[in-house]
Amino acid sequence: MADTLTMHEASIRLIAFISILLLMVVWERLAPRRIQQVSRALRWANNVGLVVLNTVLLRLLFPLAAVGAAVFAEQHQFGLFHYLNTPPAIALVLSVLLLDLLIYFQHRVFHHVPWLWRLHRMHHADQEFDVTTGLRFHPIEILLSMVIKLSAVALLGAPVAAVIIFEIVLNGTALFNHGNVRLPDWLDRRLRWVLVTPDMHRVHHSAEPEETNSNFGFSVSWWDRLFKTYRAETRAGQLKFLIGLHEFRTTKDQRLDQMLLQPFRHHR
Repeated sequence: MADTLTMHEASIRLIAFISILLLMVVWERLAPRRIQQVSRALRWANNVGLVVLNTVLLRLLFPLAAVGAAVFAEQHQFGLFHYLNTPPAIALVLSVLLLDLLIYFQHRVFHHVPWLWRLHRMHHADQEFDVTTGLRFHPIEILLSMVIKLSAVALLGAPVAAVIIFEIVLNGTALFNHGNVRLPDWLDRRLRWVLVTPDMHRVHHSAEPEETNSNFGFSVSWWDRLFKTYRAETRAGQLKFLIGLHEFRTTKDQRLDQMLLQPFRHHR
């Protein structure tokens, strides 16, 4: 079973990614939450160009990605769950939850350590908020994140299936919660007890620092509530607050070459 999943891991993830991306694009067209002011052609071309670059880099440097670390741990009986002889079903569930918790804390660290924030701020410098914002991460941040993820998978001894499920859930929820989509208020309130909704995560993309430093979760909302980083709304409300960063507001800042150089630019 693990061998079959490993062989088809890339195809499984690609099909899931494209399916969710297309669904969100259609949803954004039919029921947008905010009217966008910045050219979609400009933003999408550069944001999608960035994800293509990141994908090529990851496949060149980490051909088997995190799944390779899970295969290694299984073959060598390495990692916590192998050491404890944890039942497979329990190891799978715990692996998915613990990896998601790791991403939550990684996200917080990238906000609070200055040189890591320089990498991560490119994600926040998008002046609009839609599904392509969920693809917009600096290549160095992507590579650092992969090293952290590989280490965590190996140390846990996470099952192959758990890693694939986690990757699909993480990518899928990142596309969902960055969507410029409208949900009924009653549904958003109920979903927030479990999932990070677009309205909840949009708060995190406010230009105001105290609002940016909240709602760090990507998949489930439990971590923000548990660790006191949850914020229900911006002061200005969903439709009026400024998205992005105050220091990167020009059209030039949205070009791919400038996004790649952004961590090396100094701003007070």
